[in-house]
Amino acid sequence: MNQIYAETDVKRKDTPSTLGLRVLMILGVVLGLYLCLYGGVLSIVGLAVAVLMIYLFPRLNVEYEYVFVDGQLDFDRIMGKSKRKTMLRIDFEQVDIIAPKNSHALDSYNNIQCEKKDFTSRDKSRDYYIIVCNIQNKKVLVSFEPDERMLGMMKQKSPRKMSSI
Repeated sequence: MNQIYAETDVKRKDTPSTLGLRVLMILGVVLGLYLCLYGGVLSIVGLAVAVLMIYLFPRLNVEYEYVFVDGQLDFDRIMGKSKRKTMLRIDFEQVDIIAPKNSHALDSYNNIQCEKKDFTSRDKSRDYYIIVCNIQNKKVLVSFEPDERMLGMMKQKSPRKMSSI
């Protein structure tokens, strides 16, 4: 049982588009219930719209969970505090570098074509790290917000791949 294990949860901040979608969904529920009052086919349509909006509304709450176990980092998306999906799994043999967002160690990766994945809270006041890795022969830049314990364990596992400046 000499495993290195750390996990971190990050709640994604609501954007203006998400808030607008929530308002539209609430209006959809109200419209659906209003259509139920007319009876007939409109009541079935109204009920279907209301049920659909009630089902989709909690899915707008998104959290990311990072799990680091013995040189493997998993990124899971949790929607509505109930549905979990593994979005990405990185083995540290695929990693080129891990550095803070404004680090000069990332300057050589600024001008290359690569896929970008964002698993951050989207809060501008919080600092995040970027992992540059090769996945299926493509460069991928992954943004995430690890805690100090996870950073320490990553450094313990692969000290040469960690950059602190």
